[in-house]
Amino acid sequence: MFQASVLASGSKGNSILIRTENTKILLDAGLSGKKITNFIQSINLDENKMDGIVISHEHSDHIRGAGIICRKLHIPLHITKDTYQACKERLGKLPAGVIHFENGSTFIIGNLKIRAFQSSHDVVDGSNFTLMKIGDESRKLAIATDLGFSSNLMITQLRDSTSIILESNHDVNMLISGSYPPHLKQRIKSKQGHLSNEQAVDVIKKVYHPGLRNIILAHLSEENNLPKKAEKLMKDFLIKKDKNLNLFVASQYESTKLIDV
Repeated sequence: MFQASVLASGSKGNSILIRTENTKILLDAGLSGKKITNFIQSINLDENKMDGIVISHEHSDHIRGAGIICRKLHIPLHITKDTYQACKERLGKLPAGVIHFENGSTFIIGNLKIRAFQSSHDVVDGSNFTLMKIGDESRKLAIATDLGFSSNLMITQLRDSTSIILESNHDVNMLISGSYPPHLKQRIKSKQGHLSNEQAVDVIKKVYHPGLRNIILAHLSEENNLPKKAEKLMKDFLIKKDKNLNLFVASQYESTKLIDV
């Protein structure tokens, strides 16, 4: 067993659950503890059995419930040193401890092998991740959200993935014509901002291979995107490649099913 569910994704809060037979973690916990618990229950899992939380960066929509859940379940928090320094007051006391990892390194939680690599976002030390189940080299989960552009490093890390959770944040025309102030539009479009629908498709064009099974589009803007726009653009590319590949669009308000990596 090697499965993932995007519990929630968007500017109001992000969290991904990843599990194997004997390991279960959260990657980010950017909602209230109660909401995360409800999302876990919605996919029929026990919210009280968790082995740790991994944090990608310090923005509140990724850490809001992390301290609460760590205290409730007495589980450790995995985070880079710089990211921890940027948000430790908001996290509060963590009785099970803090375990630091570095971008460019691999660390282990249970039987999950996790590779962290640098993300281009307006934070102190943002991370994206690939995960593999120890003893099963045939499957690889990649998670790439909150990034302004597809660096060569990111493309290299995403290659050979069987499942990819990928940011498809905005439709460029909706962003430009929308109500956001100019400085915020510029931030979103910048190399430290967020990937557009078109950029997401370009990433998949570069990393597609016949073994890719699942793509989950994530971190969609409610203001500057529509799920049907993101989905259609990606489908228009995939239909030429693989009609059997599964395409999902993550929601702010409803968890995806547990997806076999």
